[in-house]
Amino acid sequence: MSDTATDTGATATTPGVDGERAELLEALAKQRHFLRFTARDLTDEQAGQRTTASALCVGGLIKHVTNAERSWANFMVEGAASMPDFTAMTEADFAERAESFAMQPGETLAGVLEAYAEVARRTDELIASLPDLGVTHALPKAPWFDGDARWSVRRAVLHVLAETAQHAGHADIIREALDGAQSMA
Repeated sequence: MSDTATDTGATATTPGVDGERAELLEALAKQRHFLRFTARDLTDEQAGQRTTASALCVGGLIKHVTNAERSWANFMVEGAASMPDFTAMTEADFAERAESFAMQPGETLAGVLEAYAEVARRTDELIASLPDLGVTHALPKAPWFDGDARWSVRRAVLHVLAETAQHAGHADIIREALDGAQSMA
């Protein structure tokens, strides 16, 4: 598992990309590496294990970041139409969303990491190729967004970066509680 878990899914430098885009890609690759590194040498069972008072597990955090990054990459291209109307979600919808934070029966850590690598490649391609990072889109309807707020593609990338870093820290704590291993020490 260690070879897969330490693969960053993206290189720190993308050929033909420089300036702001290269810096964004490098920062994102670093945070993705930290998140993946928490999964090194874990079994599928360990990746799904809760080790703190939280319901979170390493594999579930990687799944969640994968889903969030996929959603924001779609937003970069299609805007709010690519995301659900969070104000219309039911309890069942939120329960299903909560499942993205856990390893489900039949899921493997290798599969979770592969899905994450695929999403990372697509996001990196978008960051490298979209004509203008300043293009804005209206945000989806959600109680946590102002009614008519807009985000640029750049801001969506920064949000993915922040969410990845935040959850890499969560995964590090969960991993340390599991077996004492530290990723970011």
